[in-house]
Amino acid sequence: MRARLGLLLGQCQVEVREITLKAKPTEMLTISPKGTVPVLQLPTGEVIAESLEIMRWALTNTHSQAAQQLLGETPSAQNLIAELIAQNDVEFKPWLDKYKYADRYPEYTQVHYFAKASTFLERLEAQLEQHPHLIGPTLSLADFAIVPFIRQFTAVDAKRDLSVAFPHLINWLTRLTSSEIFLHAMEKYVIWQAGNTPTYLLGESISK
Repeated sequence: MRARLGLLLGQCQVEVREITLKAKPTEMLTISPKGTVPVLQLPTGEVIAESLEIMRWALTNTHSQAAQQLLGETPSAQNLIAELIAQNDVEFKPWLDKYKYADRYPEYTQVHYFAKASTFLERLEAQLEQHPHLIGPTLSLADFAIVPFIRQFTAVDAKRDLSVAFPHLINWLTRLTSSEIFLHAMEKYVIWQAGNTPTYLLGESISK
């Protein structure tokens, strides 16, 4: 989701090759032996195999000024974006995985993992009490890089109402996940096979 959102925001036309991890094609393993997704191969042959790096590449190499501004227009904005994404990836994501798959981590209860993960949600809620997006009045890389994980978190237990404890966060999540660009990123693709007619991911305009 991160990679697709970044490429859409950067209005990059790339060929999409949807794969199943249970049957990784040789073509993928040839360019990225570690066998994880996403993988972006540039025309130069360079390979980028981290979703956040794909996002940064797409936003840096776009002709869209609006897309470039998502990286942060001031050093303080750039630092806050980096800080929030790092906290998401390093602190929140491991707790999210344990909350999501609590039966695989019997050391503690799912309630415990929920509480640990909620620490990050509390910070996001505090940010969103101040402005409609994570770092200010307009969207940034932080919004798009973090929203897929918050979406995963809220989907673990559909019966749990998070809107009471995190009203601003849930409103933010609803706005982003119902946006045209997010819905485009969520589109399903036919599993790729050699010889298939190429399928392209086309860029969308950015909604402020």
